[in-house]
Amino acid sequence: MDQPTLYEQSVPGRVGVALPDCDVPQSALPQHLIRDDNGLPELSEQQVVRHYLRLSQRNFGVDTGFYPLGSCTMKHNPRIGEQMARLPGFAALHPLQDEAAAQGALELMFELQEALKEIGGFDAVALQPTAGAQGELTALLMMRAWHAARGEGDRDEVLIPDTAHGTNPASASMAGCVAVEIPSNPRGGVDLAALRAACSDRVVGIMLTNPNTLGLFEEEIGAVAGIVHGCGGLVYGDGANMNALTGIARPGELGIDLMHFNLHKTFATPHGGGGPGAGPLGARADLAPFLPAPIVHHVADDDRYTLASPPSSIGRMSAFNGNFGMFVRAYAYLRGLGAEGLHRNAMHAVLNANYLRVGLRGDYPLPYDRTCMHEFVCEGRPTGSEVRAIDVSKRLMDFGMHPPTNYFPLTVPEALMIEPTESETKATLDAFVAAMRDIAREARETPELLREAPHATPVRRLDEVRAARDLILCEPRAGEA
Repeated sequence: MDQPTLYEQSVPGRVGVALPDCDVPQSALPQHLIRDDNGLPELSEQQVVRHYLRLSQRNFGVDTGFYPLGSCTMKHNPRIGEQMARLPGFAALHPLQDEAAAQGALELMFELQEALKEIGGFDAVALQPTAGAQGELTALLMMRAWHAARGEGDRDEVLIPDTAHGTNPASASMAGCVAVEIPSNPRGGVDLAALRAACSDRVVGIMLTNPNTLGLFEEEIGAVAGIVHGCGGLVYGDGANMNALTGIARPGELGIDLMHFNLHKTFATPHGGGGPGAGPLGARADLAPFLPAPIVHHVADDDRYTLASPPSSIGRMSAFNGNFGMFVRAYAYLRGLGAEGLHRNAMHAVLNANYLRVGLRGDYPLPYDRTCMHEFVCEGRPTGSEVRAIDVSKRLMDFGMHPPTNYFPLTVPEALMIEPTESETKATLDAFVAAMRDIAREARETPELLREAPHATPVRRLDEVRAARDLILCEPRAGEA
């Protein structure tokens, strides 16, 4: 049964909060701050609580079911991390606290920097970027500053493979650069001939996602780095897919000069809803002076920790010192697993993805049917059918599972990008394969069942084109369309 809207439940004069009598002299509010046309509903506290609780119970998340969203690594967030982040000494610490009274927090940040340096194979790490995309932009600004310091500030081209993450071209544009697309070879890696042809003295560098968005390891990464370095460019690594490499390979040893880490993808901090993110940036030694400020340093003489700015820093990328709550969660994750646990997680992530890839073979075309890393891409048009990837995904919701990423990367028609992460059991993976095979059979026998899906969700299929053009950003009042 549909629940009445908050406006339909509204009764004039009903209130949800009873404020005490004012015990200080009152001042009149400025008239320009007072509005009489808000039309907000008048409700009790219980009505409001029930309304938002019902909405929360409609949400689907990694804590309620299988969430194989490719490229986003929707892995389980261990509750120990949440407990550590709620410790009063961390949760109640003011960002402007004097250094002398924040030594524990600074030590944690320093230790996290050191751990990420070791994992990535870099000489320095800055924690400040508050998202992966901001880590990308930070890296590009550093690359431009590095070139300018060498008298080559006119470089303005950024090479971006067609299997890169979708934010890469936007970051290049925001950094004042021109994005130059590099096509893939038949095995899903960078086309070396096209890369050589694109290299010139205008190249700032390349933005390389490895493993790429096809879930494939860049087999020629050494050659790619050599070609770009040969024309004076730098190699930036998009570390969003580091969940496949942690404890196995260190990007800094593969020719990567800078790379951001996604704490919310690789190190199990919360993910989704637009945040909270954290995208620490690693750099090789000669790029470290350009890292954003501040960075935590350990003063060995008197065993204390302090914030300092690198000598040629590009400046701050965000307020204060980064998303500290995410640092605590990631640090707890790293300390809890250790080197062996991180290695095991990456191995299991790769194993799970390949298990699903093989399980879906035959029902869903695989344009690159070779060993994948932590994710893979198949075509969402089941063999022998005419339905689309969106139909498969909508039908999967009826099986109680979140759909994979749709229509990305753009190099695969009707793409479904599937990432199980290391967190899921074999039973869950088998259930997913069974559901996808059932859907493939339905696509051939009763395609309308898919085209009208989902059938069992609180909200049915939406008109996505109309939704994008005709935004409804608030709940309609009673009687309104």
